[in-house]
Amino acid sequence: MPSVSVVIPVRNDAEHLRRCLAALAAQSHPADELVVVDNGSSDDSAAVARAAGAVVRSEPVPGISRAASVGYDTASGDVIVRLDADSVPPPGWIAAALDLLEDPDVVAVTGPGRPSDAGPVVRALWPVLYMGPYFVLMHGALGRPPIFGSATAVRRSAWLAVRDRVHREDPDVHDDIDLSMQLDPAWRVLADRRLTVRVSARPFSSLASAALRTRRAFHTFRVNGRRATPTRRWARRARVALRDRDHAWWRGR
Repeated sequence: MPSVSVVIPVRNDAEHLRRCLAALAAQSHPADELVVVDNGSSDDSAAVARAAGAVVRSEPVPGISRAASVGYDTASGDVIVRLDADSVPPPGWIAAALDLLEDPDVVAVTGPGRPSDAGPVVRALWPVLYMGPYFVLMHGALGRPPIFGSATAVRRSAWLAVRDRVHREDPDVHDDIDLSMQLDPAWRVLADRRLTVRVSARPFSSLASAALRTRRAFHTFRVNGRRATPTRRWARRARVALRDRDHAWWRGR
């Protein structure tokens, strides 16, 4: 079985982190390594992580992309699981991710989030106004499913292939979308509901929060230039699919 490292960036979110780490301790397939990146917290997030046996890395410069990248660079496992501090994965989450990654052509797997601290109205609107549009619109733009940073597992080899292309120094990028863009459009990424995690309803906490996420998404497309062009990405997928089909045909003759 491949070894698994879990990376969790955190900034002043000790209580959510405690719940996330407790959920990881209850996994049917436990992680081999926990890496928590403290992104300049003033609360006891780092102490909570150490108490759970995590490797703690400090990144004092604010920025989720920067903090996540430090975690990915630190991780030593064959598979890097990325969760947010407010993620609460069910007990079979890591096992399900590894099952999906048994296909050698799959480089990353991801799932949606569902709010754990919201009323009935937010729970009803969440898939309509947030999760659904994110996966549908980003799939169209990227040529395949995007990763969702609160619930993702990616091969370490894929991270090593793209680590120098992510915009880790830019605090305004949407890190999930940025990493999704760096992965070759022809590489397979699977989105599966078995990888659903509970998350905080903070994206719906205010109009300002929603506007910030939207602004970061558009900024990420701008800084990626030609790599973010949907027609180029879909064309790349089509060329590779056609090449693989031709190779399979010749092997079968």
